[in-house]
Amino acid sequence: MAEVTEAAVLDALRTVVDPSRGVDLVSAGMVESVTVRGSNVGFTLQVDAHRGAALEPVRQRAEQAVRALPGVTSATGILTAHGGAGSGRRGGMAFDAPAPEQAPLADIRHVVAVASGKGGVGKSTTAANLAVSLALEGKAVGLLDADVYGPSQPRMLGVTGRPKPLSQDTVAPLENYGVKLISMGLLAAEDTPIAWRGPMVQSALTQMLTKVAWGRLDYLVVDLPPGTGDVPITMIQQTPVDGVLVVCTPQDVALLDARKAIAMLQRAQVPIVGIIENMSFYQCPDCGRIDHIFGEGGAAREAQRHGVPLLGAIPLDVVVRESGDAGTPIVVARPDGPHARAFREAARALIRTVEAADAERAGGEGAA
Repeated sequence: MAEVTEAAVLDALRTVVDPSRGVDLVSAGMVESVTVRGSNVGFTLQVDAHRGAALEPVRQRAEQAVRALPGVTSATGILTAHGGAGSGRRGGMAFDAPAPEQAPLADIRHVVAVASGKGGVGKSTTAANLAVSLALEGKAVGLLDADVYGPSQPRMLGVTGRPKPLSQDTVAPLENYGVKLISMGLLAAEDTPIAWRGPMVQSALTQMLTKVAWGRLDYLVVDLPPGTGDVPITMIQQTPVDGVLVVCTPQDVALLDARKAIAMLQRAQVPIVGIIENMSFYQCPDCGRIDHIFGEGGAAREAQRHGVPLLGAIPLDVVVRESGDAGTPIVVARPDGPHARAFREAARALIRTVEAADAERAGGEGAA
């Protein structure tokens, strides 16, 4: 197979002309970056924010030109732009901006996002173990690692390799422990930083949602990045999310940030399916004594305050971290341990909550 080079990709992009300017994409200075990973090519085109929709056909022609190169099996082009009027900030997205069209996910019954108000509370660990727990309950499960700037799910699920192209614009997710996975961590080297502006992230997320052959799923678990920035808002606006599970720890600082995340979700009218308290307590393996290192009962009070269920309280233990680092989630590594039991029960509680909402909606539609 012919070796694909950045120079060859740029030559291909020189054959594509921006019709409004009459010059090719490279000469126009629109090519912001090119990434070559074996036979897989990615590139970004910087455009004016107000021309984004109009330049979608140009992006498609650019993908076709690169895909025609010898040795290329997949090509993904992404439009990026500085935020235009009304965005409130460069590369941003606000709730008062027009919501983009939601991605069609007809074969996915439920989309459940896992969010947190701050980093370091174990959100990605929770998402991985929750997804595997749902699979252990007999559900068809996918996991979308939307934490674009810090994708950790490939490591946590022990997945390596690259998604296999199925067609010109569709790839197959990788799979382990009964969970289908797509992540930027599978598309870029583990030590490569992803320094993208908001519009680039939004475009990448849309493609991970709509250009992945998920098949029929009972649950698509989405691991959101922490906080209340572009990515969580984009997911909420573009995807018919059934609910969000909020992860926090008992300490006051984490709960303050969790409240901000909950407030954002409520403002966006997205249902909160529950709260999981991670690092809830530490139990001495020798004497059995329980210590509440980060405080006690904080998540339970927060759940009661917002009228949502507390789906689980996960003990603090180094084995949870070690198993995640080793690519074997704790629900698989130690299925009979207290941590696995807590995650499994949280998954069952999630299923009960979501299916109860399904039954309520079905009853309402029948009555109407």
